[in-house]
Amino acid sequence: MPASLRLSLLLLLLMALVACSSTPAAQPTPMPATVPSAPAAFPVSIEHKYGVTTITSPPTRIVTVGLTEQDALLALGIAPVGTTEWFGGYPGALWPWAQAKLSGETPVVVGDASRVNFEQIAALKPDLILAIYSGISENDYRLLSAIAPTVAQPAGYVDYGVPWQELTRIVGKAVGKTAEADALVRAVEDRFAQIQAAHPDFAGASALVATPYQGIYLYGPEDVRGRLLTSLGFTLPDELVQIAGNSFGGNLSMERLDLINVDVLIWLDLNADNELLSNPLYTALPVHREGREVFLSSNEPLGGATSFVSVLSLPYLLDGLTPLLAAAIDGDPATK
Repeated sequence: MPASLRLSLLLLLLMALVACSSTPAAQPTPMPATVPSAPAAFPVSIEHKYGVTTITSPPTRIVTVGLTEQDALLALGIAPVGTTEWFGGYPGALWPWAQAKLSGETPVVVGDASRVNFEQIAALKPDLILAIYSGISENDYRLLSAIAPTVAQPAGYVDYGVPWQELTRIVGKAVGKTAEADALVRAVEDRFAQIQAAHPDFAGASALVATPYQGIYLYGPEDVRGRLLTSLGFTLPDELVQIAGNSFGGNLSMERLDLINVDVLIWLDLNADNELLSNPLYTALPVHREGREVFLSSNEPLGGATSFVSVLSLPYLLDGLTPLLAAAIDGDPATK
């Protein structure tokens, strides 16, 4: 480099240093003593079954691989760009109780409960993937994490067993809306308390949710449907813990049909022509003879809400299901 050019560069550097040293440092504007500064919402770190996921900034393009997280997002005023279909076949995998909360484009369905469509998820360019109400494997988690930060199911629950309260709060933390999520949870829990107060006959009464899958399938105490009943004051049969094992439910043998002779039995998708309804072992049970059954279809919103058990579906579910439970528990077959 020529000496003249080196000299010129040196002069420019010295002038810059002088200018910096002569400029007074900017003084911070003092905050009023009565207004404390709020902590920044991000970054946030969320623990789950496969480790810890850190979210560095507010996400704007969220894909839900879990089956119900879209409800929590919409309740918080956020529309996902992609959702996963569970059942129902509604546009964007949004059921009627959630559709009114959507503003903007309908989410793209990026797979279903049996598979994760990694290519379609990647094409949406998400900045956050939620797989909280799910059973994704560790390998699936790693593949999803290569696309965007991914929050998997919590470690403290069985797969597909996270309570709706916990799911709502995890989603709230992930999107920087912790206080709003807490408020949503409290409002629905207040509704449960009101129902318990209005229906003291629910307290301590035995109840079950069952479906005709591979015979009779019972939803256990770590399933959202089982927790729905206990939140209303009902109790679940003690034997249900052994039947469910390390899952959200389990099958009941016909030899133990007596276990479903509870005070209230909710059937999901038991069609009128099911052979169980003509089985003498079942028809002899008091739960059937006294009309203490509630029959719901997953093809209808009330039955769908019974499986979703989300912060958005619960107000709709409780309004529709509570009168049916009250009619069933009275033991009068004439009560509609």
